[in-house]
Amino acid sequence: MPLLLGPFVRCRFSATLRVLWLVFAGCTCTGSEHATATLPAAFNDLLPHFLVEPEDNFIVKNKPVTLTCRSTPATQIYFKCNGEWVHQDDHLIERTIDPATALPIMQVTIDITRQQVEKIFGLDEYWCQCVAWSTTGTQKSQKAYIRIAYLRKNFEEEPQGKEVTLDQEVLLRCHPPEGVPQAEVEWQRNEDVINPGSDLNFFMTTDHSLVIKKARLGDTGNYTCVAKNIVARRKSNSATVLVYVNGGWSTWTTWSSCSAVCGRGWQKRSRSCTNPTPLNGGTSCEGQNVQKSACVATCPVDGGWSEWSKWSACGADCSMWRSRECSQPSPGTRGKDCQGLDLQSLNCTSEQCPQTVSGAEDVALYVGMVAVALCLTLLLIVVVLVYRRKKEDLDSDVADSSILTTGFQPMGIKPSKPGVWAPRPRRPPPHSKNSHLLTIQPDLTTTTTSYQGTLRSRPHTTGKFSMTNGPLLDPLPNGSHTLHNGKLNSDPAEFVSRLSTQTYFKTLPRDVANTSYGTFNFLGGRLTIPSTGISLLIPPEAIPRGKIYEIYLTVQRKEDLRLPLAGCQTLLSPVVSCGPPGVVLSRPVILSMDHCSDACLDNWAVRLKKQNYEGTWEDVLLMGEELVSEPYYCQLEAETCRLFTEHLGTLALVGESLHMGAAKRLRLVLFSDAYCSTLEYNIRVYCMDDTQDVFKEVMQMERQLGGRLIDEPHILLFKDSYHNLRLSIHDMPQAHWRSKLLAGYQEIPFYHIWNGSQRYLHCTFTLERLSLSTCELTCQLCVWQVEGEGQSFSLDFNIAKDTRAVDAEFLLMDISATALAGPSAFQIPYLIRQKICSSLDAPCPNGADWRMLAQRLKLERHMSFFASKASPTSLILDLWEAQHFHSGNINQLATVMADIGKQEAMIFLVSDGEC
Repeated sequence: MPLLLGPFVRCRFSATLRVLWLVFAGCTCTGSEHATATLPAAFNDLLPHFLVEPEDNFIVKNKPVTLTCRSTPATQIYFKCNGEWVHQDDHLIERTIDPATALPIMQVTIDITRQQVEKIFGLDEYWCQCVAWSTTGTQKSQKAYIRIAYLRKNFEEEPQGKEVTLDQEVLLRCHPPEGVPQAEVEWQRNEDVINPGSDLNFFMTTDHSLVIKKARLGDTGNYTCVAKNIVARRKSNSATVLVYVNGGWSTWTTWSSCSAVCGRGWQKRSRSCTNPTPLNGGTSCEGQNVQKSACVATCPVDGGWSEWSKWSACGADCSMWRSRECSQPSPGTRGKDCQGLDLQSLNCTSEQCPQTVSGAEDVALYVGMVAVALCLTLLLIVVVLVYRRKKEDLDSDVADSSILTTGFQPMGIKPSKPGVWAPRPRRPPPHSKNSHLLTIQPDLTTTTTSYQGTLRSRPHTTGKFSMTNGPLLDPLPNGSHTLHNGKLNSDPAEFVSRLSTQTYFKTLPRDVANTSYGTFNFLGGRLTIPSTGISLLIPPEAIPRGKIYEIYLTVQRKEDLRLPLAGCQTLLSPVVSCGPPGVVLSRPVILSMDHCSDACLDNWAVRLKKQNYEGTWEDVLLMGEELVSEPYYCQLEAETCRLFTEHLGTLALVGESLHMGAAKRLRLVLFSDAYCSTLEYNIRVYCMDDTQDVFKEVMQMERQLGGRLIDEPHILLFKDSYHNLRLSIHDMPQAHWRSKLLAGYQEIPFYHIWNGSQRYLHCTFTLERLSLSTCELTCQLCVWQVEGEGQSFSLDFNIAKDTRAVDAEFLLMDISATALAGPSAFQIPYLIRQKICSSLDAPCPNGADWRMLAQRLKLERHMSFFASKASPTSLILDLWEAQHFHSGNINQLATVMADIGKQEAMIFLVSDGEC
């Protein structure tokens, strides 16, 4: 490599002439030149550094690419490509001086042609880098790789046309042609570009496939996959997607009138295939569109007049009258009415007219009328006073000691049958040594009622004050009420039928098994729908004194009441109705229901939705951003939601995932036929939301089908990753069993699960045993989300020995009363509750008040909500009652009270000095 020493720069302008220039810095050559220069002595100790380095590039067709290298301070710059120095004549040099630092800057460029790259094509990648010299040393730039850009013509996989039903998921696959750089892919429908960002019904996967989440009629068209890079643009063959609608019958019209006017005839009714109308090749409706039926028309009967009555006496207006009726015969069956007048009048002669009355007789008449009016007024006043006295007596009767002592009768929950699996066992709470802390003697000085004995916490024995879908306060026919200390049996179906006749409640489901109701007063109570995890706690004083409400609680079927869900939203809880709406409550009631989210609010935006009177759904609460001034407040536990509300209605929890880490809990339940006499054997795998109401529905349906549960339910976290759920069976003994499925696995679409509105979502695996004598089945069931985690379950059972079908023991896991009224609905006796509230509501400087109670019960997150109410302690006790009705230990609450410092006789009487 040539080097020039001294302050000279050698530049070559032509092939025959060389000129030596004595320059200090700066030479611009328009042709090729030696990239050498000298530096002033002030810069001799500096190493060169690069201002611009060569970068990767692509050769498009036959166009050369230009590589640029700029360095300061530098005496020489040369390019080296694939380990060989580029000839000095191929360099183009430009020198300048940095005005800020006065350092010399040298820039060198070279051109790389397609032929240079193709010489080593297939052996190695073509690369270039530049080397800069100074008097101190050298520096090398980064390597720049030069590739020949191309895009092949043929797609590796092209989309295929499909015919799908409305709302079905559509998957169009596309693998673009091989190319450098890798081709970008876009989709077109009828030559218009599809933008998944603006239309959320479209989704493009990482392998460039197009997913139509729910096919709409407007999605019918020709779909084209387009691949493009810097070289070319390729289009796949168009795939026609046809969205069709199968026809459905409308409702029958009313029967037409009989064709005969009198005697035997025909009548008909019709329906049309318009619900919906078949479109785009969808199947037409099957069956007849007209029905005929024989009829017998009653012959018409024309009416006839009766005889005229006798003339009346001559009246004061000098007229008399007579009448007749259209009753011989009366008109019937479209017969004609009588023609003519039914009343005649006639003027009397002057001799027959009575004389007019005047004078003193008129005065007597008016005096009599005034006296009658005064008597009626006095009678009305007496009735009002009697009514008010009876109403006051009714309120005092409610507080009678017979009612309060009835509330303290023992109560317990019957356990499940021994040896039977239950998803959420409820055990009676153990006894504790601190049970005496919630035992007080009644204060006989503050009440006029007669009572003997002590008020004790209710031990868990078999006796209870319960109601089985019956009101505590029986409505009397005249609108008044009387109080009963006992159970009132009534027909649940009659209540639901009566409730549904009212205008607002006509949309309520008439499912008696999933409905609970009762009649309540100011003492409160509890409604529970067994085996669903749904209950409504009505605390004492929630219903104003003097008011009596008949309250219901029911679960709506998801397919009957669809919520408007958009984007990443999903239903997380059952749709629960409690009411009637519009009742006036003095304090919040607590609605408890299951949810199926992972309970991590960082992953979700959970909203409470309520249906208004017009039937539309509106957001009433955003979880984590509750305001104490709002009428709704929610505590989200691991599996249960506790909702404080003073407004009853139809409510549901809806979650919107904030990122792909959000997950729903699915419950996987396996069933099979209880009796199998053929070679075929079916295993049904249900994938349902992990809520007790859905599990109860599936158990009831399988009981009707004669199915049996072959394994305990398993929990699977289903993430919002747009990937489907796959299920497969493996490791069957091939000598005895084989699968009749053509594919290696079954797949449930993502949106069928994520939407949360699909009932009885399941896959059926049909197996075949090679001999009827084969009864043992062992296999592995694998369940996983595509590109996600999964689970594997081992199955090992005998299809002949275990023939027990799904029976009531799974459906009666919660056999507590559906309605409890008065003190029997609560763990804490009414008078003890009042003592605790009066003791802890008043703030204490040392913190021995309701705030410490909330901390001990791990409810400190809701401090601001409790503080916004008149009695914070009562809300804490309400929440404790809602959480621990089946499994709560009142002795544990007594221990908490002892920890706070409310011990022995001073537990409820804390003086100001002690605070």
